[in-house]
Amino acid sequence: MAKILLVEDDPSARAGLEMALTRQGHGVTARATGEDGLGALRALRPEIAILDVMLPGIDGIEVCRRIRRDDTLPVILLTARGDDLDVVLGLEAGADDYVIKPVEPRVLDARIRAVLRRAEQSGLDRSVHGDLVIDRTSLRVTKAGTDLRLTPTELRLLLELARRPGHALTRRHLLAAVWEHTYPGDSRLVDACVQRVRAKIEDDPADPRLIETVRGFGYRFAAP
Repeated sequence: MAKILLVEDDPSARAGLEMALTRQGHGVTARATGEDGLGALRALRPEIAILDVMLPGIDGIEVCRRIRRDDTLPVILLTARGDDLDVVLGLEAGADDYVIKPVEPRVLDARIRAVLRRAEQSGLDRSVHGDLVIDRTSLRVTKAGTDLRLTPTELRLLLELARRPGHALTRRHLLAAVWEHTYPGDSRLVDACVQRVRAKIEDDPADPRLIETVRGFGYRFAAP
């Protein structure tokens, strides 16, 4: 069971999702606006936030941005459009995943469980890449001795890439391994997350040396 913050302004959609997720065993706190959602976030400390993009006042993308300023809380966006600017902006704001409306509750439940699994421990080792240290035992990543704040999705992606340094991994492989999705159209999840991880681990994100792009294929983590 997960403690979920659901922010959805449509009363019928909010009630339906709250009921469906509760039946799946989750504890759900629902709010109708971004402002109320941020207030509940501070008070309740949920394990995951589910945000409708088209909220009145502060929209879901801005709520996600504000969460990301100082929190690694997993975020799933609900969007009524599947291939548009909202999805791209949401991923750039730090969302871990998105689900297209109308939402199938079982699909949303599967996405929630997949996101929450991403921070699980996956192997006991430690690798050093210059001043970047990846410690799988403690699930800590440090750069020049400073802890990096990675979301569960960002951490899972970095662990997957660093597990096989020097090997090129396809976007489809990363999508399946990290997000547990199989739809190739969701490969933009991979690209957006790689950009966020690069911004945190690279000396110069515009000229990445750790996560290399393999054009037309995917990404490769540099050998230690």
